[in-house]
Amino acid sequence: MRILFVASEGLPFSKTGGLADVIEALPRALVAQGHDVAVVLPRYRGTKIDSVLIPSLTVAMGGQLRFPAVDDGGVISGVQYFFVDDAPYFDRDALYGTRIGDYPDNPERYSEFCRVAIEIAKNVWRADLIHCHDWQAALVPVLLRTAYAQDPVAQNLAVLFTVHNIGYQGLFPRDALTRADIPVSTFHPGGIEFYGSVNLLKGGLVFSDYLTTVSRKYAEEIQTREFGYGLDGVIRARADRLVGILNGVDYTAWNPETDELIPARYSMKDLSGKQACREALLQLFGLPQDEPTPVVGIVSRFADQKGFDLIADRAHDLMQENLMLTVLGTGDRKYEDLFRALAASYPARVGVKIAYDETIAHQIEAGADMFLMPSRYEPCGLNQIYSLKYGTVPIVRATGGLDDTIEAFDVESGTGTGFKFEEYAGPALVRCVQRALQHYEDEQVWKRIQLNGMAKDFSWKGSAAEYTKVYTATRAVRRSGQTASSGRSATRNQMPVTTSN
Repeated sequence: MRILFVASEGLPFSKTGGLADVIEALPRALVAQGHDVAVVLPRYRGTKIDSVLIPSLTVAMGGQLRFPAVDDGGVISGVQYFFVDDAPYFDRDALYGTRIGDYPDNPERYSEFCRVAIEIAKNVWRADLIHCHDWQAALVPVLLRTAYAQDPVAQNLAVLFTVHNIGYQGLFPRDALTRADIPVSTFHPGGIEFYGSVNLLKGGLVFSDYLTTVSRKYAEEIQTREFGYGLDGVIRARADRLVGILNGVDYTAWNPETDELIPARYSMKDLSGKQACREALLQLFGLPQDEPTPVVGIVSRFADQKGFDLIADRAHDLMQENLMLTVLGTGDRKYEDLFRALAASYPARVGVKIAYDETIAHQIEAGADMFLMPSRYEPCGLNQIYSLKYGTVPIVRATGGLDDTIEAFDVESGTGTGFKFEEYAGPALVRCVQRALQHYEDEQVWKRIQLNGMAKDFSWKGSAAEYTKVYTATRAVRRSGQTASSGRSATRNQMPVTTSN
């Protein structure tokens, strides 16, 4: 198939989160399976490419004609790249907004982006299917089935929409309809209307031919009031077109046998290099290197979603256990302050770096004995999968992709790859950590858990094969003339919604 990816960020050009990793890796895996794949991205200020300018495409928006440039970024690892190059919209310090909040013109920015992507699929790189990601690309299916409904080429374009995190919805005031030139006919409870506001993600859910999200468990969770962020009714109405496909990982970048960012390489056959990585990690964080105390690593965005409220609630209880913490991340000020305070109170047992640093992230994965991810919800998660490959045993809450990827260790059978807790509560977290620490005392048992995890394969090959099946189903739905579910019967449970990415 000829598959056009439409996304607001993608490595190696732009990144704020895990979406960018997917947009780099999945197209390459699909090319390896014989598909033709192209990717459309905005050309942000930091995008450095050698490109050829394609004659500007004309798009109508807000009663005016706009002439955004399109750059042909060439072919990288078999994937064709295109960039929407409109400086007033995309040549900015950040992708989606500032610390104050979202850019006020985000509806216009990504409306234009989606319109250009459709024109590319029609006139520049003819596609069989468009694979859209998150709210920034959600107007592609909305426009295809409304503004482009009479276009014979657009009618045949199948659309798959992937939700990476339903908490980020692109929620805007009603006047976004006019500013972004969104058809007014879509503004109703069965369309993009959400309690009087415009909800772009909802448009993607309602108007696409098929839907996916990034793990099996998360596909189940977003149909519940607790995790659906007000759109659980919409998701349930489209459950027959929803598939959970676990994200893969890039083992060319995350593999202790080849990782050039860690002090020593190691493998399942020879784990000796992990001890060298452990010593280097403790030195980096200013912690005692001669202590046999197990090292627990954290690499994360500091936010409630990631379970840091549980850590805050039981921080001093955790520090009564026999462990050391190495923490890397940035985020909510209250959690940055929490870890700074812990490091000050326990200087020989807690090391903290308030930063985003790819090299240190690799060093924590390689040097820690355990990796802590107590998330409130986690659509997929990647660090727990990295940890498995590095023989760093995950301690996770059983939610979303964390539940799908980590098997609780059973001492009698010797099976399992980590430790999980169900209840979202501080005492449950502490008990789970205590179980891990207890098993750490038995060297043979601990090595078995490490080797179980290192043997797992979460590469993109399997995920790409699953996407191919969904692409086939998506095209079949479009060819059969079955329209996307209107969503008119969906209930809308009011819950807080995070609107930025």
